[in-house]
Amino acid sequence: MPSDVENWKDELYGTDIRDEIDRFAESGWETIPEDEKDAWFERFKWYGLYHQRAGQESYFMLRIGPPAGVLEPGQFRVLAELAQEYSTGPVENPEFGNGWLDVTTRQAIQLHWINLEDVPEIFDRLEEVGLSAVQACGDSWRNIVGCPVAGKDKHEHVDAHQLGHDLHDTFKENEAHSNLPRKWKVSVTGCDEGCGQGDINDLAFEPARKKIDGETVTGYNVRVGGGLARNEPRFARNIDVFVTPEQAVEVAGGISALFRDHGNRENRYAARIKFLVDEWGPEKLRAVLQEEYIDWELETAGEDLRSSYSYNAGEADGKHDHVGVHEQDDGNYYVGLNVLVGRIGADDAVELADIAEEYGSGEVRLTQRQNIVLTDVPEANLEALQSEAQLEHYSPDPHPFQRGSIACTGTEFCSLSIVETKNRQVRFSRWLVDNVELPDSVENFHIHLSGCTASCAQPQIADVSLRGMKTRKNGEPVEALDIGLGGGLGENPQFAAWVAERIPVDEVPGAIANLLGNFEAEREAGQSFREFVIERDDEQLAELIEPEETSYEDPFMHNTKRTWYPYADQDGLDESPAPAHPDGSPISADD
Repeated sequence: MPSDVENWKDELYGTDIRDEIDRFAESGWETIPEDEKDAWFERFKWYGLYHQRAGQESYFMLRIGPPAGVLEPGQFRVLAELAQEYSTGPVENPEFGNGWLDVTTRQAIQLHWINLEDVPEIFDRLEEVGLSAVQACGDSWRNIVGCPVAGKDKHEHVDAHQLGHDLHDTFKENEAHSNLPRKWKVSVTGCDEGCGQGDINDLAFEPARKKIDGETVTGYNVRVGGGLARNEPRFARNIDVFVTPEQAVEVAGGISALFRDHGNRENRYAARIKFLVDEWGPEKLRAVLQEEYIDWELETAGEDLRSSYSYNAGEADGKHDHVGVHEQDDGNYYVGLNVLVGRIGADDAVELADIAEEYGSGEVRLTQRQNIVLTDVPEANLEALQSEAQLEHYSPDPHPFQRGSIACTGTEFCSLSIVETKNRQVRFSRWLVDNVELPDSVENFHIHLSGCTASCAQPQIADVSLRGMKTRKNGEPVEALDIGLGGGLGENPQFAAWVAERIPVDEVPGAIANLLGNFEAEREAGQSFREFVIERDDEQLAELIEPEETSYEDPFMHNTKRTWYPYADQDGLDESPAPAHPDGSPISADD
């Protein structure tokens, strides 16, 4: 039997949803029938709208996903202005104030506290500058991810910028591919560093060479079935197919159609293509692709260029994350700025847009490490750009603990999350900077905090992986974190080993400090943390983690799932500032 979601989508899905959003926006939030809300909220996702967590019923998150994170001149400014005007909540966040935009691990922007009544105006403003929230969520093609400096990078084998945009233009609002069994995540990598993170995507195009008709052609090998969600991580598997850049769009469409036709529509948990690859194997998937979806002879895989992959490869002294000042292939420079946990204040974002326009082309690019990149900066402008006050906060040369920090949305807005994340990870990194020395030669250390097993913060590919849980301490329910070690990508990717469970959150900074102390005491000269982890079994690794209370102050120790808003002083429902009308007046919780 099809799932409820499949039945809702059969009734209405795709571009027809836009008229219904406009209708509800005009008539008001309260006119959505109570018994139809689940169906409408599921459909709204197709246009990038996610309903926020319980108790924030009148508010939405809006996601805008530009292809490969490329925001053309003027587009970042509009996002910043929209955040100023529409993305403010009824209370201030204690770390970030009120009004911001979040850079995601898939090179998108998220705006929170959006009122449904404002959405048509926001959509119009986005479309005026060539942006859209179409298919930023939902069961369809999400935004294409890839190297954030594709087309400008000195380390490219093939220009992935063009393919990313071709895929975006072909499959966004394409009715034949708009209703898939589940989300469809695609990565395009053209450089020798592997920063497209193809291994963790449903469909990955990765640089390769092949001799065809006596001529060496640079194109892509195709991998299928990667993903991190829940407790079922997979690395994408090689299906023995090489495509030229000209063939890639057709093959991508064939694989998408295969997933559309053969993916599981009865059990949403098993609806990702990684489970179909598990069931069929790469060989059968290739055979069905050839026989049913491609009408020319597919080439077998070419020479793999993954051996040079350095992005999140676990190198002790390697950064490879596009933060800092780097020369482009045209002689200009790009400047990557660290955005701690991806959150930029709306006013700050406007100033960063000014900086991008004054010193570069105005283009801003987003990375999968939740950072931003200002491109096309002439060498003569570098010194003045780096002296701007905003770069003291959004630094091109951050401390490794802050450079390596990633966090998902958490209980602040997400109903799936178990723990608060953004504020916590900021405070974790701050405490570590002040209290912990990294071992000699270690310049690169990644700590990812995910609020649940959905893995939006990509915890399985971090040096230290943190995953939200609950436990009891001194008889009281408190937030806790599982700890994993040694994950990462590169030529030989591996997932983190989960070696410690349900550590109370106030003991986690001390656990990381003690872990790094043990690493320094036991490591071989020059050994990276991942190499150190690989040499030890789970039991040995668990012994290196010694949870310890510290002077770290955590104001979010109460059970946030019992409140409507994580900053409530008490665990009572009446502490919530939501739900509310657009003008801020409250809506009865009984509505």
